[in-house]
Amino acid sequence: MKIDILTLFPGMFAGPMGESILGKAREKGLIEINTHNIRDYTTDKHHITDDYPFGGGAGMVMKPEPIFRAVDALTARDGQAPKQLVLMCPQGTPFSQQLAAELAREEHLVFLCGHYEGIDERVREALVTREISIGDYILTGGELPAMVVIDAVARLVPGVLGESFSAVEESFTGGLLEYPQYTRPREFRGLEVPEILLSGDHEKIRLWRRQQSLLRTLARRPDLLRQEDLSQADRLLLKREFHLHPNQVKPK
Repeated sequence: MKIDILTLFPGMFAGPMGESILGKAREKGLIEINTHNIRDYTTDKHHITDDYPFGGGAGMVMKPEPIFRAVDALTARDGQAPKQLVLMCPQGTPFSQQLAAELAREEHLVFLCGHYEGIDERVREALVTREISIGDYILTGGELPAMVVIDAVARLVPGVLGESFSAVEESFTGGLLEYPQYTRPREFRGLEVPEILLSGDHEKIRLWRRQQSLLRTLARRPDLLRQEDLSQADRLLLKREFHLHPNQVKPK
């Protein structure tokens, strides 16, 4: 996968994009990440990328010319215009694991990091193919949200995570929160690993993990449970644990 990032602050990406799993994936050639300073595509000596909004109002708006030139440069490099240009902004589609999986199927993604009061609307109309938000709050720019999305997407690229099943069993991948995890030592400060995990009975362990996943989701994110296509066995489990009717997901 190739990822290009259009930003006013390319230095922000050096650490997060060069460490841990992403760093190793880049070293192996599984992911290519390039940052492009939007200021490099200005034509004035002060490298101005923003201006006052037409019609008045507070704040500044990112100018269209540098952004268009940056995209033109990517088009010239690749021989075709980017198929997916993602704008990080509060007005976008809420980000989710399902959206991450969808983006992970793309070969090339371009992220545009907004700033100030936003970008000139003509950029949205002519260039942007998708707008994404990571939550209902305001940050100083689109760099941190872009890092979040890139991290979530990149780890789904084949080969990035060592074990192919690692990403499959994580929270949100199957609609439920992940079950509790334990490792050595078996006992620590009076806290012990559940005995069933030491039994060697893989079927019992699988059922225990499913049970814990259901109960944890019910306790912490019941909204997710309502969206899940629960089996009859799942419903009976919830009924037994919380005295629920099989068609209910909320405790009495």
